[in-house]
Amino acid sequence: MAWSRNQILISIRTVGKKIASSEVKPSDLTKASLKLTTQLRPLNAFINVTHQLAKTQSQESDSRQESKKLLGSLDGIPIAVKDNFCTAGQPTTCASLMLADFVPGYDATVYRKLREAGSILMGKTNLDQFAMGSGTVDSYYGPSKNLWGSELARNYILEDDSHKNEIENRPTLEEWFIAGGSSGGSAIAVSSGMCFAALGSDSGGSTRNPASYCGVVGLKPTYGLVSRHGLIPLVNSMDVPGILTRTVDDCLAVLNTIAGPDNMDSTTIKVPFKPIELSTSLDISGLKIGLPKEYKCPELSEEVESNWLEVSRLLEEAGAKVLPVSLPHTEYSIVCYSVLNKCEVASNMSRYDGLEYGLRADESSSLDALYAKSRSEGFNDVVRSRILAGNYFLLSENYENYFVKAMKVRSLIAQDFDKVWDSGVDLLLTPTTLTQAPKYKDFICADNQAQCSVQDFCTQPANMAGLPAISVPIKLSRSGMPLSLQLMAPMLCEERLLRVAKWIEDIVKFPRLVLK
Repeated sequence: MAWSRNQILISIRTVGKKIASSEVKPSDLTKASLKLTTQLRPLNAFINVTHQLAKTQSQESDSRQESKKLLGSLDGIPIAVKDNFCTAGQPTTCASLMLADFVPGYDATVYRKLREAGSILMGKTNLDQFAMGSGTVDSYYGPSKNLWGSELARNYILEDDSHKNEIENRPTLEEWFIAGGSSGGSAIAVSSGMCFAALGSDSGGSTRNPASYCGVVGLKPTYGLVSRHGLIPLVNSMDVPGILTRTVDDCLAVLNTIAGPDNMDSTTIKVPFKPIELSTSLDISGLKIGLPKEYKCPELSEEVESNWLEVSRLLEEAGAKVLPVSLPHTEYSIVCYSVLNKCEVASNMSRYDGLEYGLRADESSSLDALYAKSRSEGFNDVVRSRILAGNYFLLSENYENYFVKAMKVRSLIAQDFDKVWDSGVDLLLTPTTLTQAPKYKDFICADNQAQCSVQDFCTQPANMAGLPAISVPIKLSRSGMPLSLQLMAPMLCEERLLRVAKWIEDIVKFPRLVLK
């Protein structure tokens, strides 16, 4: 049967059943998704749309469907991958000139697992250069634009028609909202229906922040639960592959596919991963949910705070115990991250020297001059400034005062979480972002570092402690933009995290966009 446009935005679970019953051909689904990538090109979600590969993979899925040998629930499902994950034979640019022509010879483990599960790669999504940002506005290929709040949203309706008037009067694409970052392209691709799931990366909130602004689910797993092999590093000690989907169930399907130990990544947890199953009966009674008082900061908008309190009330009415808690070192998390980020960036970026791979400048006067010119041309101002700051922090005379002190503060932040868990708290509920998505013209009034300090305030501490965290869309603001909340759990408590996230999702019934 032909796949119509208004069917493309259903969940992986639903469309997977249609593929399994042969009601839908993977190739038809892929054609519809590819058509949408063309129609929504002004949003700049993709750096590279893999047209031919997607067609080939979908035809292979068709063959498996015909022979009744589908590989699982993700077989035939269109996905996208953030362009800092290596994909064999496909460019992996990190949204930079430095890697504009880089084509890896191997797949990142997470993408390999998705490919082996039969999923279809739609393309590589846009990001802030080398994932250094919180808006997806610092890409060599131009900024990405949020579907919500854009004139292209007029091509959609909302599942819940009580909100239908809130998307009728949209500004033009000249007056657009950011998608968040640095995984903004992946969030746009999912929210718009160009794919059903996407990989992001999360070092300080780079999956959860754009998920919040684009009205999708964004999961950062426990550090080490998912392999980083093939993820071009930003901050090795905090980088985690993230998952963006439209529903919690879809997020779980992807997590069950990509999680587990990997011999190619020494930081993965060596215990075999047992796939998570969520009960159809979601009972949250008896759970202790903490509300950290430090997250109620002056920059928190009235709408987000009201949203936070309303969901807290719903949890309490369902039998959960909601109580205030304290994470006293939260206020130092951003400055601590700023130091550690720059130190690891300085180290990681040193490999781009213009010799082995990446951009090589036209310079032959000396090796030092070649290094300098290649790096000056290949990196943008944001990357160069972080390299310079990181090298300064790592100087022998500065090492103790910056790097060592930052590591000590990081330990205190992690200990704050441990004390909360030891007190019997099961989960923490916080805002994901302090406001709805800002407009681009307002966002760029502050520099990259200033914006990261604001945008990562609620999300970054989970990376410091290596904890799992998820952003769940809750409702629309008065201006029709998504508002979300974040749940955090102890390490390796993804089942508990996802169970409560799904309960919230079922209760609030966030009105997703559906093509007309």
